[in-house]
Amino acid sequence: MCPKDHHLSLPDLSSSFHIGPVVIRNRVVLAPMSGVTDLPFRTLAWRHGAGLVVTEMVASRELVMNREESWSRLQGTGITPHMVQLAGREAHWMAEAAKIAEANGADIIDINMGCPAKKVTGGYSGSALMRDPDHALSMIEATVKAVNVPVTVKMRLGWDENTINAPEISRRAEQAGARMITIHGRTRMQFYEGRADWDAIRAVRDEIKIPLIANGDVETPEDAAEIIRRSGADAVMVGRGAQGRPWHIGWLSGASAPGREEMAVIVVEHYGAMLELYGREAGLRHARKHLGWYLDRFAPNLPADQKGAIMISKDATDVSKRMSSALLDGAFDESARKAA
Repeated sequence: MCPKDHHLSLPDLSSSFHIGPVVIRNRVVLAPMSGVTDLPFRTLAWRHGAGLVVTEMVASRELVMNREESWSRLQGTGITPHMVQLAGREAHWMAEAAKIAEANGADIIDINMGCPAKKVTGGYSGSALMRDPDHALSMIEATVKAVNVPVTVKMRLGWDENTINAPEISRRAEQAGARMITIHGRTRMQFYEGRADWDAIRAVRDEIKIPLIANGDVETPEDAAEIIRRSGADAVMVGRGAQGRPWHIGWLSGASAPGREEMAVIVVEHYGAMLELYGREAGLRHARKHLGWYLDRFAPNLPADQKGAIMISKDATDVSKRMSSALLDGAFDESARKAA
C-alpha cells in the first residue's frame, strides 16, 4: 500500500501508534519548546494524557561538555517513553550526545532541524540545517548509527518559500534510518507569522512511509482532525496552544479537562515543582511566564494591580494563594475554561 493510499481513513486521536518499536499511547504530542517544556511542564502534560512529550532542545556539544543546563533539560524522571531533542551542527557532537541521552534513559532521540530562532540558526543549527541538506543528512546518519533507540527529525517546510525542501530531506532522512518525521507547516523565514500551511505537509506524506506528525496552529479537536485530513499525517503536535494549560494535549486526545478546583491545584503544583527544580531565585524567574499564561487564559479580568502583585512577589505561599484565588473567584473566565 503506498503512502498516498495509507491515510484515506483518518486515525482516531486516542489510538496508539509506533515510532520504531516504541508504542505511543495516543496521537497528540507535546512539542519541544525551549524555556517551556521543562520537566515540571512535561510531567503535568504526561499525567493529564499527552501521547508523548518532548524535552526542550538540548545543545549537543554542551551536553558532551557536561554543562549543567543541558543535563537539567535531559531529565525525564517518571515519563515513559522519554523523548529527548538534540540540537547541533556537527555530526560528532550529535552522535556523542545521543549516546549520553540513550545511556541516561532516552527512549527516542529527536534531531532539531526546525528551530527558527536567530541565536540557533546563527550557529547553523535548527532550521539552518535545511539550507545544507547533504550536511544535515550526514548528521542524521551519524546520530542513527550512534544509538539503538529510534531517531526522529523535526523540521519546517524549508528555509523560505523558494526552498521548500522538506519532502526531499524527509525522504533522505528515512533512507538514513530516521523512524519518524515531524513537520511544522511554516518556513523558517515565516517564524510564527501567518497561518501554518497544513496542505503543504502532504508533500512529505507522499515521500515517506514512516510515521509523520503535523505541527502548527492546532488549538481544538476540529483543528487536529483537519490537519490530519489535509496533511495525511499520523499524529499531531501542539506547542504554543499548550502554554498555560499543560492538560490541553491530553484533552485533544479525548481526556477530560480539569475543573476550577483541580486547575487551581495543578497550577500551584506546577509553581512548586519549578521552585524545587531550579531553586527559589531561578524558579521564580522561570515561573513568571507560566503564571502569566495561566492568568491570561483563565483569569483575564483580574485587575492589573493584582496580576502585578503575583508577578513580582517572592513569597511562594503568597503567590500560591493569589493564583488559587484568581482562578476560583469572579476573575475566572468560564468560557475560557470550557475552551481548554
